[in-house]
Amino acid sequence: MDAKRILIVDDEPDMRETCRKILARKGHAVSVAPDGTTALEMLRQQPFDLAIVDLRLPDRDGISVLREARQIHPDLAVLLITAYGTIDTAVDAVREGAFDYLPKPFSMAQLEVAAERGLEHRRLVEENRELQRRLREATHFDEIVGASPSMAAVLDVVRKVAPAEANVLVRGESGTGKELIARAIHAASRRSEAPFVPIDCASLPENLLESEMFGYEKGAFTGATASRRGLLESAARGTLFLDEIGDLSPNMQAKLLRVLQERQFRRVGGRTLLELDTRVIAATNRKLEEMVRQGTFREDLFYRLNVVSIELPPLRERASDIAALANHFLKCFSKDSGKHLQGISSAAMLVLEKYHWPGNVRELRNTIQRAVSLTEAGQITPLDLPDQILGAIRGPGSSLAGSFRQAKEKMVREFERAYLRDLLVETGGNASEAARRAGMKRSALHRLLARHGLRAPEFRK
Repeated sequence: MDAKRILIVDDEPDMRETCRKILARKGHAVSVAPDGTTALEMLRQQPFDLAIVDLRLPDRDGISVLREARQIHPDLAVLLITAYGTIDTAVDAVREGAFDYLPKPFSMAQLEVAAERGLEHRRLVEENRELQRRLREATHFDEIVGASPSMAAVLDVVRKVAPAEANVLVRGESGTGKELIARAIHAASRRSEAPFVPIDCASLPENLLESEMFGYEKGAFTGATASRRGLLESAARGTLFLDEIGDLSPNMQAKLLRVLQERQFRRVGGRTLLELDTRVIAATNRKLEEMVRQGTFREDLFYRLNVVSIELPPLRERASDIAALANHFLKCFSKDSGKHLQGISSAAMLVLEKYHWPGNVRELRNTIQRAVSLTEAGQITPLDLPDQILGAIRGPGSSLAGSFRQAKEKMVREFERAYLRDLLVETGGNASEAARRAGMKRSALHRLLARHGLRAPEFRK
């Protein structure tokens, strides 16, 4: 194993030295720092693969070190350790970008395992970024955005399975990007020069789907005035993408199974056997195992398709990717519309990150497109977001009345006040830190606080 660079940040000399010895014995190059300021200076001077940071430091808290460290090295894996472990702190740490959280006291084995997982996370993020770069160069798939652990794991499977010939089943809720992943597999495969042919199994009745898939000979049915090749032939030497495979009728399931088993097929009304030289990728938002148990989906077909399974996480489970996706879509739609927007305001971004996104990435994409089209400001604000999104994150007990505009402005005011209160609580009434986290000037923060009758000193710990 190649030696990795690890930085340990802890104010206890015994803890620093113990961790250093444990990880150095594994062959890693380990450095230590007694406080956050020293650690950040070391990070500015040289890159590290993993930082192990105590939550309580003499000069600052570990989460602020985490935040600044990832600004210096975005791919840095950070493991937070603390003797003051709470679930809320763990959630905050992961939300800020830590890959894991380790409460004291911990054993030597626990530290070794956590460090190896951190280094593996770093490797996946790097490979994810490299794969995205190669995919963009080859296919312009800019919308494969996100460095969350779940998406890094997905793209790691894409990288591994793309050169193979195995059938792939892509699972996930509607709007998670299943076809995008299928196209990525095709683009990174040896078949990338040949066609990628999608078939929507849910949109066509059985008789039309059969003729579309297999093609037909002249006279095969009324209206077949000439022979026509099907999508299986069109996908020769390329990739056939069967979208919504769970909607296939039992009859079409049987015919598809035979094709996959024999690697041969006939056109409708034809006698000649045609060879199938096509990779098959299927996708579904349904629970195929349950359908197999119920007898509505063939078990043998399921296993033919499910050689490699890729599960796409819903957007609510990869909330750390929301900002990157939203800014990506903003860039795309701003360019298309000719608008030069400065970005998405901190308040609007917080709304986006708190919303549960039942429509997943597709809904986020449409939301940003709508906001770009409607905004009259220099950036996207909460007023540019749809009412159902603002309503979903609005606190209980709020009532709306009056005109549409008045109701929306009231909703935004309620959100702003709640956001400012949370921000001041988190920063202990430190206005400078609150302004930095909100992405605004301190003077602008004070004006906003005054508007809502809030004073930073009242929140000092």
